[in-house]
Amino acid sequence: MFTLKKLALAAASVAALSVPGIAAAEGMVGISMPTKTSARWIADGDNMVKQFQEAGYQTDLQYADDDIPNQLNQIENMITKGVDVLVIAAIDGTTLSNALANAKAADIKVIAYDRLIRDTGDIDYYATFDNFKVGVEQANTLVAGLKERFPDVKPWNVELFGGSPDDNNAFFFYDGAMSVLQPMIDSGEIVIPSGQQGMDKVGTLRWDPATAQSRMDNILSANYTDKQVNGVLSPYDGLSIGILSSLKGVGYGSGDLKMPIVSGQDAELQSSKSILAGEQYSTIFKDTRELAKVTVGMVDSMIKGSEPQINDTKTYNNGVKVVPSFLLQPVPVTAANLNEVLVGSGYYTEDQLK
Repeated sequence: MFTLKKLALAAASVAALSVPGIAAAEGMVGISMPTKTSARWIADGDNMVKQFQEAGYQTDLQYADDDIPNQLNQIENMITKGVDVLVIAAIDGTTLSNALANAKAADIKVIAYDRLIRDTGDIDYYATFDNFKVGVEQANTLVAGLKERFPDVKPWNVELFGGSPDDNNAFFFYDGAMSVLQPMIDSGEIVIPSGQQGMDKVGTLRWDPATAQSRMDNILSANYTDKQVNGVLSPYDGLSIGILSSLKGVGYGSGDLKMPIVSGQDAELQSSKSILAGEQYSTIFKDTRELAKVTVGMVDSMIKGSEPQINDTKTYNNGVKVVPSFLLQPVPVTAANLNEVLVGSGYYTEDQLK
């Protein structure tokens, strides 16, 4: 049976052969990214397109503007176009089952990119970072900063922020961080004046900075009229900037109010500058160039009929199956090693950080 996929590939081959000097591509890869509101997703998309094209693949990169129906439509269109592989960073990892069933029927392989796709068996691999370790490192830098900036304060007053509850990674980040912080809460070294713990209370839908800023405003007005915040667990740089805006708005970072220790993730440029300026304390660097490299390698192996390289077959159960995964290692960054890690690796130039 001559499927739409085969028809599209045949047309692409004819087009390629009809133009002198242009060879047929290795295949077509559909790349579905959640949003352009975060610099990291733009970098992910750019890195993948560059590396896939260097490896001889055509790409169809789409951003869904954090709109679930939009992402579903884009994925369905990629299936209709006859892509060979779908690389998907899901907005909501529980909403794609029907679309991926259609991909399976069309013999299209699927890689979940950085965010696990849940509740479907129609996913082949998962490329991501060690997300539990991301949370552990966020908490470790938070505690190190508390010891450094507030050595004579006990207990430390800390508030907790989580990521978007529809993003599976948010729970790994939070659980990783709490594996470090909960024993300190239980021992009384850390207190949570707002009393807000658990992803049902601290989650931030769609990772929205304005939502984080508003929640921090409310926490400060309700719980800190007669005490000071010492630290804030933030799982993402965009939230960190919103949290810092709230803190600065009531005078933290000036006079006798020391800036609290605020964590982050993704080494976004604004937060990297903030770290160098002594505001945000830390971030977690996840080199999207390396994640793109792993993903390109997975696709190349699948298309050429070999087994992709994986290093984890136990961690990521999506509710239907354990998804074979490749986990990259996150790198904690503070002012002490920022230039070495971010400039030294070529991720940013010194001029960009000025």
